[in-house]
Amino acid sequence: MKPPLIRTLLRATAMAIGLTLAAATAASPAKIFYLTPDLNFSFWHNIAQGIAAEAKKSGFELQVLSSHDDGAIQLQNAQQAIAAGATGIVLSPTDSSTAPAVLALAEQAKVPVVIADVGTNSGKYVAYISSDNHTGAYQTGQALISALRKKGWNGGDIASITLSLARNNGRLRSAGFAQALTEAGAQLSDTREMKSYTADESTQFTQELLSKHTQLRGLFVQADIPTLGAVQAIRTANRGQSLALAAFDGTPEFIDLIRRGDVLVSGMQQPYLMGQRAGEALILHLAKKPVAPAINVPILIVTHQNIDELLPILRETVFANEIR
Repeated sequence: MKPPLIRTLLRATAMAIGLTLAAATAASPAKIFYLTPDLNFSFWHNIAQGIAAEAKKSGFELQVLSSHDDGAIQLQNAQQAIAAGATGIVLSPTDSSTAPAVLALAEQAKVPVVIADVGTNSGKYVAYISSDNHTGAYQTGQALISALRKKGWNGGDIASITLSLARNNGRLRSAGFAQALTEAGAQLSDTREMKSYTADESTQFTQELLSKHTQLRGLFVQADIPTLGAVQAIRTANRGQSLALAAFDGTPEFIDLIRRGDVLVSGMQQPYLMGQRAGEALILHLAKKPVAPAINVPILIVTHQNIDELLPILRETVFANEIR
């Protein structure tokens, strides 16, 4: 049996350790989690950078979990975030049909969620930060049609490589582009729907469309990395002088591609700004301040004519200050 003095010292030491741990826990910043479809894509990376900037400004710790475009992994990531003591979650869903399961889990755990892009078919959330996908695709379509008319290409085919139509933003982009064609008296000749959003996938799709439509004059690719695959397929087929390519979003490679005319126009979302708005909305909610349920971020229509003028804005809001 330990002497009374030793027992007293042990109790005091244990109390001191306990108080130190409690103080460390209290001092540690609250955790915000960002659940993203795939960090290998610059768009999602740049949203994460925007959230991180807002989190740091307000003293929050940000942890990012990639779902690798898999709804099951996304749900596991949500469980991990909640188990790790998430104060709040920013969610960019793998698609709109997988989001409700995450929202239900978070609601049960009383963890607030802000959605950044893609959207959800149902569920409870604090705010939805989105781009005006319909208007952006509509204006991109208008720019494409205008270029085709100026070239005298009035009778050729027009095709589109779309996002998954299980995503709300994919449906909106498709509808906006279709509206621009309809108003111009044109029509969509063919489509391909992306699954993996890789350059290899869109290279194959573009090769198929070029082979099937020998008079293909316009092509709209609804995402940036896939656009790079389309550019490669068009170059390989030596069709760059007879086909106008329109895109959505942007990677640093787009700057030179647009300047050279390989990409005629791109409707660029502003992912860094979207991330800032998402982080800001979640932090305001956690501070029990009012938050607008829908926050819209404008899309920039970027062409050869205006890219140099817009470049200072693009560097920050599109490319997250990661290009010169």
